[in-house]
Amino acid sequence: MNKLLISLLVSIGLTGVAHAAGDAAAGQTKTAVCAACHSADGNSVVGNFPKLAGQGEKYLLKQLNDIKSGARMVPEMTGMLTNLNDQDLADISAYYASKKVQLGQAAADQVELGQTIYRAGVAEKGVAACTACHGPNGKGIGSAAYPSLSGQHAQYVASTLNKFSKGERNNDPAQMMRDIASKLSAAEMQAVSQYVQGLH
Repeated sequence: MNKLLISLLVSIGLTGVAHAAGDAAAGQTKTAVCAACHSADGNSVVGNFPKLAGQGEKYLLKQLNDIKSGARMVPEMTGMLTNLNDQDLADISAYYASKKVQLGQAAADQVELGQTIYRAGVAEKGVAACTACHGPNGKGIGSAAYPSLSGQHAQYVASTLNKFSKGERNNDPAQMMRDIASKLSAAEMQAVSQYVQGLH
């Protein structure tokens, strides 16, 4: 009887602290300010602002929480999330995850090198293939909160790799991206960034 009671109390307790799942419809009503940089459907038209459309919900939620807490510094987002609660962030993440990303086009002269890095890595530098975490079509691994790269702006990807390489961005699990980016040359970063812009 005691074990049953303890199990019941633990279950109630866990249920009580669990956050509700994100609601995409509710999220749409909370993204008016976001649209200024990321566009209404999450397909930003400016290369230095990331496309959020089609991004993994778990990844988006982690980034929003990291930005809000200061674990990830994004000057353009300063104060934007201050008044949003956990449910708001979950709803916004669900909304953008529900949208379809608009693909870009890779620069033709960058495709060969970019594809090689993305699919095979750079063995002599100890750089693993991007497909290991981001998938063959760049859709990421949602359950692990590994981001989708398919269609992302090359400018944003290159900037992000550069920040990881310098340690300016450091909210990657087990320093995976910092380790990889620090081994890539500027030309390699640019090529793989161009490649993922058109990847689908």
